[in-house]
Amino acid sequence: MNAAQVRLLIADDHPLYRSSVERVVRLRPEFNVEGLASDGKEPLDMIVEHTPDIAIVDLHMPQLDGMGLLDHLVQSDSRTQVVILTGNLESEQVYRAVELGAASVLSKLVEPDTLISTLVEVAAGKTVLGSEVQSLLAGEVRSRRRDDRPVLTDREREVLGQIADGASVAEIAATIHLSPSTVKSHLESLYRKLEVSDRAAAVATAMRRGLLH
Repeated sequence: MNAAQVRLLIADDHPLYRSSVERVVRLRPEFNVEGLASDGKEPLDMIVEHTPDIAIVDLHMPQLDGMGLLDHLVQSDSRTQVVILTGNLESEQVYRAVELGAASVLSKLVEPDTLISTLVEVAAGKTVLGSEVQSLLAGEVRSRRRDDRPVLTDREREVLGQIADGASVAEIAATIHLSPSTVKSHLESLYRKLEVSDRAAAVATAMRRGLLH
């Protein structure tokens, strides 16, 4: 990839933070910001249409969160590399993001110089994981070896609780303020982790394995 022509997309639902990231990357002439998005659906459409080199994506966004976006890109074999930003680094989220192919996971408190150096390395085709992220990732791997129960994200636990109560996709979406497509994405992830193919089996398996009380 030509470092002088790195095309970027920035997606974050907080306009001030989105603008601050844009200002930082625009200081470097090799970066060209081609799109700004305020939710997870916008960058997906932009990536499909323009295939930017790197998408800088907030983990938590309306319509489609960063993990859901990653999942869609994996399924479509997109060439766009994704750098995940999150306000709260958590081991399970780090593990899941790396598993889905994130090129880097960064705290939203990242120093500007670290953000720039990360983007430079990602543009060169590298996966960049800082020391804190590596530590969280190692801890999650060890945890998964000790416990054969699947590790669910907070959102997946919310969805699981809702389906156990008999809620429909539309009802779950309205309750936890996500789009139906994002809820379906979480359901599909739940089914994969629980190794089931429908709601009833998911609830029964979750109860048997101590994931529902």
